Amino acid sequence: MISFCQFGAGRIGQIHAGNIALNPKARLKTVVDVNPQAARALAERYGAAVGDPATALADPGIDAVLIASSTDTHAALVEAAARAKKPVLCEKPLDLDRKRAQACLDIAAKAGIPLMLGFNRRFDPNFSKLHKQLRDGRIGRLEMLAITSRDPGPPPLDYVKVSGGLFRDMMIHDFDMARWLLGEEPVQVMAAASSLVDSAIGGVGDVDTAIVTLKTAAGTLCQIANSRRATYGYDQRIEALGSKGMLRANNVLESTLEFAGEAGVVSEKPLHFFLERYAAAYRLELDHFIEAVEQKKPPMVGGADGVRALVLAEAALESSRTGRAVGV
Repeated sequence: MISFCQFGAGRIGQIHAGNIALNPKARLKTVVDVNPQAARALAERYGAAVGDPATALADPGIDAVLIASSTDTHAALVEAAARAKKPVLCEKPLDLDRKRAQACLDIAAKAGIPLMLGFNRRFDPNFSKLHKQLRDGRIGRLEMLAITSRDPGPPPLDYVKVSGGLFRDMMIHDFDMARWLLGEEPVQVMAAASSLVDSAIGGVGDVDTAIVTLKTAAGTLCQIANSRRATYGYDQRIEALGSKGMLRANNVLESTLEFAGEAGVVSEKPLHFFLERYAAAYRLELDHFIEAVEQKKPPMVGGADGVRALVLAEAALESSRTGRAVGV
């Protein structure tokens, strides 16, 4: 039984806490949050205690730490947990600054703890099956990869202001997926971006619509398309074209129900938001982390993957501002 201390009792923290409570190999022992009421409500729901960072990390009864607090707290909490020799599962990103993220990663490596980053999409059953068939050579040599990720609507402006921007916040997941599926590192990034959904987003220096093209040393191409607006739901698709065929992972729909009539065939909408769409991925992500802790082995997606995805995000931001391809 792995006893967790969880930092963060907000929206994503509630998902993680629920998954810990449902996992037969885990229990939520302590909840820490800057909002005492939120921490207390979450702790009471799952029979946990409310704690403070120093006391929780010093507790010998805590086996692992899950960080689901605000982004600006991630690096410091990872470092504190590493010094306390506690394995860490941290929501992305480690930090918005690449040098700070790398420094955090170095401390975790020196401490010798398992550090897993929350790129949960790798654990989505559809995407992981696509990845396996790519590696098994079902479509031969991969030549083109297309990743579509569109939110049903933009986040609140207060969130946008502190998010680090679309490339570091939203597309960071897609950069990780691209690296994972391509099987090699991109060496060139070309990006174009606009503010088309909400002019207020552009007013605070961010974008809400972007297309990025990645190129590897072997010449394989990957296109990532992001938008903060998809009126039909949460749009999450991947298509891989190879020398022997194509693999496609389509949207997960609300149901398999279809209506057929004279005007055509109408299916259900995609699931509305990421908490629904990736519910299974979050559960499988936790399973993998617990296995890594139990077996004292590196997790499939570590802090270095977070730093590399951040490198691509920074290159995309530079390319979108300059209009030039950026070497990585």
